[in-house]
Amino acid sequence: MRLPKIAVTLGDPAGVGGEVILKAIADPEISSSAELIVLGDRVAIEAAESSTGVKFEGLNATLRECGLLSAAEPLTFGALREEYGKAAVGYVHDATMMCLNDEVDAMVTAPLNKEAVTLTGMRFSGHTEYIAELCGVKGSRMLLAGTNLSVIHVSTHVSLRDACNLNTDRIVDTIELGNKAMKLLGKAKPRIAVCGLNPHAGEHGLFGTEDEEFIRPAVEVCRGRGIGCEGPVAPDTIFFKAIRGSHDLVVAMYHDQGHIPMKLLDFEATVNVSLGIPIIRTSVDHGTAFDIAGKNLASEANMKAAIRMAVTMARHRLDQAEKA
Repeated sequence: MRLPKIAVTLGDPAGVGGEVILKAIADPEISSSAELIVLGDRVAIEAAESSTGVKFEGLNATLRECGLLSAAEPLTFGALREEYGKAAVGYVHDATMMCLNDEVDAMVTAPLNKEAVTLTGMRFSGHTEYIAELCGVKGSRMLLAGTNLSVIHVSTHVSLRDACNLNTDRIVDTIELGNKAMKLLGKAKPRIAVCGLNPHAGEHGLFGTEDEEFIRPAVEVCRGRGIGCEGPVAPDTIFFKAIRGSHDLVVAMYHDQGHIPMKLLDFEATVNVSLGIPIIRTSVDHGTAFDIAGKNLASEANMKAAIRMAVTMARHRLDQAEKA
């Protein structure tokens, strides 16, 4: 099988994206795993080179110059600027188009700054939603994939009040997307636990009826389709059991229900994966870290994990295509 081709976006030029990308690709294990194409601007790469001491030209990767930043303007790390937000979104747009046009097999995104993007006048809630829009898809989901456990979310970037308005069909779709994703990650028969919404999964109606009214029917539908899932389970205990091997995937009802335990359990190795879209996209699960940008303090561990995950998923998809 040929090496997967992976597009890597630079993220917000004022953040740590350039730094973690250079340091990640400098690892021979990473650079030899795929054909890596970095989407960014030379001025941002040069700034990252100055702060890290790592030269892009000596790495086993290709730079696709996007021409979104002026070469005459020196880059300022940690600065919240409209032009940086516009560039960051531009890199994501181009990488998505490369995926859709089969120029690459997957994309990996460095962090961008939502506030910088909104300075452009663009309504932006996150990478996942934006990429889904470019792909013409409305039902995208966020998966946090760790070394020993993964979590998929029924809802993410909405208010907690809105997240509590459950929909059985959406829960069914989420379980099915998670099941397919785990198979791409090598789990032949994924074991899935579906969280309740309320404390103790509602305690048979004592603490709310949503668990029995919306979540249990979704689990029953999925079990009827041959998916190995159970629930609703108590959210306060399932992560402890799952990390010890009881399940491969936990379905969280809302953003913090899944994010808090995953970031506590395995922050550096947890990768953000977009599901429900026709392309493979993974991302680091940290922000732009403006406070340390340009100081060579950011760890590249999460970027390495994101690239590894993209390579793994791309290889499984290429293998499936060969067998079809």
